[in-house]
Amino acid sequence: MSQIKNAQIRYRIIDRSIRNEFNPFPSKKDLREACEEALYGSVDGANICDSTIEKDLFAMRMDHDAPIKYSKANRGYYYTDENYSIDSIPLTIEDVQAIQFATKTLLQFKEVDLFKQFGNAIDKIVDRVHVATSQKADEYQETIQFESGIGSTGNEYLPLFLEAIQDKKITHFNYTSYTSSKTKKRKVLPLLLKEYRNRWYLICADSEKGKVVTYALERMDEVEVSSELGEIPEGFSADQFFKYSIGITANDSKPEKVLFKAGNIAAKYIESQPFHHSQKKVKEGSKRTTFKLNVLISEELIREILSYGGDIEVIEPQVLRDTIESRIQELRKTYNL
Repeated sequence: MSQIKNAQIRYRIIDRSIRNEFNPFPSKKDLREACEEALYGSVDGANICDSTIEKDLFAMRMDHDAPIKYSKANRGYYYTDENYSIDSIPLTIEDVQAIQFATKTLLQFKEVDLFKQFGNAIDKIVDRVHVATSQKADEYQETIQFESGIGSTGNEYLPLFLEAIQDKKITHFNYTSYTSSKTKKRKVLPLLLKEYRNRWYLICADSEKGKVVTYALERMDEVEVSSELGEIPEGFSADQFFKYSIGITANDSKPEKVLFKAGNIAAKYIESQPFHHSQKKVKEGSKRTTFKLNVLISEELIREILSYGGDIEVIEPQVLRDTIESRIQELRKTYNL
């Protein structure tokens, strides 16, 4: 990659670092390490030196009007205009080429164990770049819209939990339950981050509960990674933990065979976007198609089924059929039917 493309990427890494409210006033060393880590996966100074960062800061001031100042009191850099961001500046051809290169690099890490749970997010980034660079920047917004989460919070904790997972460090945070509305301090060993429907969840070993549990990042605050080391529960495997799950629910229960019938129009949607990787088409009739799953019975599964209204009929197991019937009765009461 050319030096120009490389520099454009560094500018945006530096911009992000300066605007990071969780690590304000980054030093020159902090900026160098952030750039080197992002571009080369190391922080030893073999690829980027301090003088390169000095030139980048000068170029950002001159070419992009970046209001960068150095604070002697805090020994780091900051923006005199808190609302400034280099992201608001239109991308040049060199910028676009640099981002295209970065996305290709990102794809190489998609199957690495640590990043497998981020596969969907990586796909979204690559899709956006492909679309944005195939049209004029001001045109593609009017011809295609991407799915995005609304009002979801907690994503700012992702770097902290990644650090804790990598280093096997005990982490503390306050957690508010939707059920009880009570906030309680949690002490956990983070094991895995998982995204589901634009929300991030932490799978962790909870010391008080003595088992692996799932917490939503949006319901956390005061997250703190301690220096205390933890031990991964014996036999824990991320792939196995969610092997029979739909959504975020996972437990020690055994999976069950779920048999359901769907109207043939609904069946086409279900077949094109399966509920679970175990889904199989058992029989295709003139009006309805029968499917089979091998999954945990969970709230996510129930909601998936109900989302199709009367187009799906659960055949077995009986407990799931009864639950669906009970939910339908509740709907009838709600709507006075």
